[in-house]
Amino acid sequence: MLKNQQKNSLNEEISVNQNPVLRWIFLIGGFILVGIGILGMFLPLLPTTIFFILAAWCFARSSERFHFWLHNNRIFGKYLSNYRSKGGMTRGSKIFSIAFLLTGIAVSVFFLTDNLYIRILLAAIAIGVTWHLLVIKTIEEKK
Repeated sequence: MLKNQQKNSLNEEISVNQNPVLRWIFLIGGFILVGIGILGMFLPLLPTTIFFILAAWCFARSSERFHFWLHNNRIFGKYLSNYRSKGGMTRGSKIFSIAFLLTGIAVSVFFLTDNLYIRILLAAIAIGVTWHLLVIKTIEEKK
């Protein structure tokens, strides 16, 4: 029953690998990628969404339960499903991401380094990531 719900709600095929060694490798990899994705929510230079997408791929090959959990998680499941199914982000997600990015970069520039070249690099990264977030398609938030 769970597998049919997942196919219907996620519109994708979940093909759990039958080899137990590969299943464990994919499962462990999925959790590592989720951990890195969570770190990316707090570290301004580390991307987030790509790690959740890769974790979903690993979970689709290792565990139906964790694949379903990742896509339906109240914190990052919404961002993952919006990005995957609609190819974009909500305006609120963009504002939150850009504000968090710029805050993290500002803290790093003003309090964590005195090196001018690192400050310039961080500023360039902030501009590049902000531009990337702005050009991603904006989708309407469901009310």
